[in-house]
Formats: sequence, C-alpha cells, structure tokens
Amino acid sequence: MSSLPLKERTLYIPQMSYEGAACMAAAFRSIGVNAQPTPEDDIHSYELARRYLSGDECLPEAVTLGGFLKIAERPDYDPERTAFLLPTSNGPCRYGHYLPLAQKVFHQIRGEAVMFTAPTSNDGYGGIGDEAQTLVRTGWRALVAADLLRKMLLITRPFEIHSGMSDQAFNVSLEDICSVIALRNVSSRKKLLALADALKRSHDRFLSIPVDRYRFKLVIGIVGEIFCRHNHFSNNHLFRRIEKLGGIVWISDIAEWVLYTTDEEEMRLRRYGKQLSFQMLGCKLKQAVMRHDEHVLSSIFVESFAEYPEPKHVREILELARPYLPREGANGEMVMSMGKTLWYQQKGVAGVIDISPFTCMNGIITEAVYPRVSRDFRGFPIRVFYFDAQKNDLNNDLEIFMELAAHYAAHKKASSG
Repeated sequence: MSSLPLKERTLYIPQMSYEGAACMAAAFRSIGVNAQPTPEDDIHSYELARRYLSGDECLPEAVTLGGFLKIAERPDYDPERTAFLLPTSNGPCRYGHYLPLAQKVFHQIRGEAVMFTAPTSNDGYGGIGDEAQTLVRTGWRALVAADLLRKMLLITRPFEIHSGMSDQAFNVSLEDICSVIALRNVSSRKKLLALADALKRSHDRFLSIPVDRYRFKLVIGIVGEIFCRHNHFSNNHLFRRIEKLGGIVWISDIAEWVLYTTDEEEMRLRRYGKQLSFQMLGCKLKQAVMRHDEHVLSSIFVESFAEYPEPKHVREILELARPYLPREGANGEMVMSMGKTLWYQQKGVAGVIDISPFTCMNGIITEAVYPRVSRDFRGFPIRVFYFDAQKNDLNNDLEIFMELAAHYAAHKKASSG
C-alpha cells in the first residue's frame, strides 16, 4: 500500500455537525493539510454503509462510514491520495469500533490504500510534527467558534420575520470564520484576534436580521449522544421540527465535551497521586489556555446569550448530576446529559429532549433515571428520542411533548406569579 504522508493527501472530516467539520477542516488547512468535510449525510450514505454492516453497529458508526464511502464513489477518488479523520477510544461505547470497521472495509474488503488518521503523540502526530501544538490550539478555537455560530443561529431563526435570513447569515458567517481559521503563518495571538473579529462580524449579521421577539416560544434543552444530537440527518432534522412547533433549541455544545475530557484527565491524575507532577502541570496549563481562548471568543456574545447561560466550569454540570449519576460511578455522555438536563431545568426551560441512537447505552441508562428527575421537579418534561435512520413519523410524539412542555411552563408561571 502507498505510504504518502498526510500533507500529500486530501483529508476528509466526518460531519458530526457541518459547521464543526468545516471549521476543523480549516484548522487542518492552516498547517498545510488539504482538508474538507465529508459530503452531507443522507439516506444514500446510510445505504452505502449497510452493505458492510452486521446490524450491531450504532447509527453514528454507520453514518460516518457512509460519508467515507460517498467519497469513494466520486470519479476523481484516488485512495492513495485520500485520508479520513477517525479518532478512536477505549471504553464501553461503540465509538472504539469505528476505526477497526472502517479499516476492514477499505483495506481488507475493498483493498484500497486510503489512510485513516487521528494525529496524536502516539504516532508522532501523523506526519504534522512540529505543527501539532498549533493544530491542537487552532482546532479548539475552531470548535468554540462553530458552537457559538450554531447557538446564534438557533436563538435567532425562530424569531425571524423573513424566512431564510438566519440561515443565509449563518452560511456567510461560516465561510468568513473558516477563511480566518485557515490562515497560515500568522501568530497565535493575531489569529485569535482575527477570529474574534470574524465572530463580531457574524454577530452583527444576526443582529441585523428583522425579528419579532414578541412571539411566545418554548425553550427546549437538547442533550444526548454527541453525534446524533448535532447531525441533522441522524436526528431527522429535529431542530427545525421543534421550531415549527413554537420552540427554541438550546443544545449542549461540542466544546463542553472537550472540557469534560480534560477535567477527567485531571481527576485521573489526582486519583493516581500525581497532584504534584509534570503531567498535572501540563494538564492545568492546557485547561488555562483553553479557557482563555474560549473566553475571548464567547465574550462577544454575552448580551445575546444572556438568557441561555453556560456554566463557568464543567464541574457545575457534574455536580448537578451527582444525586442521580455521580461521576465516580458513571462517566461519559450519560453523566453530562444528566447534569445538563438539570442545568436546563434550573435555567427555566420548558422541557428537555435527549437525542440518542437506537440501543445506545448512554440513552438507555439516562432514560431509566429521567423519571425520577421529572418527579423531583414537579413533572418536568423529559423525553428520550431514539434514532435509527428509519423514516419514522416523529411529529405526533413531538407534538405531545411540546404540549406537555407548554403545560409545564404555564403551570410554573402561574405558581410563581
């Protein structure tokens, strides 16, 4: 098989969310890697993947593989000059199965020399070497920028007077932001300031959209499996369905998960008695840099996000989850979903939807605990929606949930009034 380095290939990044993949691709371009998001996911992606699946795979695994197979359908596809970004992990989640399956499909079954990469210190950062730390920091800023842009879209679109203006502002802003992230040979400080300027321009675009804020809307919190809740095909375009029924979507973002993993790293070091170690020093420095960059970028949106505040530290979420799913006995998305559900409840949302792939362990566990949470907070509406790429009619179930949310919000207002 060919051994061309990453910089001589085109790198494709799965669309967990389009904006996240686009911004991350721009981060790779900033170090000289020709990176692009995979094509938009659809039923064709899923059907391509199903040819190679046993049926035990989760929906995100199938959709991710299908995105790669869509690339392989293109007339100009050259496996020796193609690479796919696909990190892996240990633990009970089926995410650790994605890479072995994809490698089996492309290398063993199709016999193609495509590269799978997830640059880490274990492999010398996959051929990017001295630029690894630059990529890590730029990638973090890219995720934060994508989260901020998505949130601005979701709190503006339900109120727009002229349909489509928010989506247009979003697309123009995303292109602007990606062009800044992709800048090469620019100092870290200058790039951060340039990205902040791009986000200010994005903010101004959204503020210029004519809106009717007098329309009554129900704020619905969104938690659940990170891929499914951000990938529009996987969740059957649930956000727009909620908006059509008079809701505003407030979603747990991607950067929140990254902050959780860094906090878990610190907790592991403490557990192994390494409070005073170079590893702990490195962990603390990384957290400080991440928080600094996030603060610089998010401060632009403080006024616009005043009614949709995020915790100052991820441990606020984890502490809220403790009475139901303590981090010492459970970890990962189930803990974060539980804690964020309680965060949303504290901030006055009308209800919470947990988006999960069918048979996902995290969704199954939280669904077992949610009834207790609902009882503890006087019938607070919480509903798990499972997805498996089938054309199920969600409208009836969603309408019922939105009615429950409206009733809860009205009762809460009457009780406090």
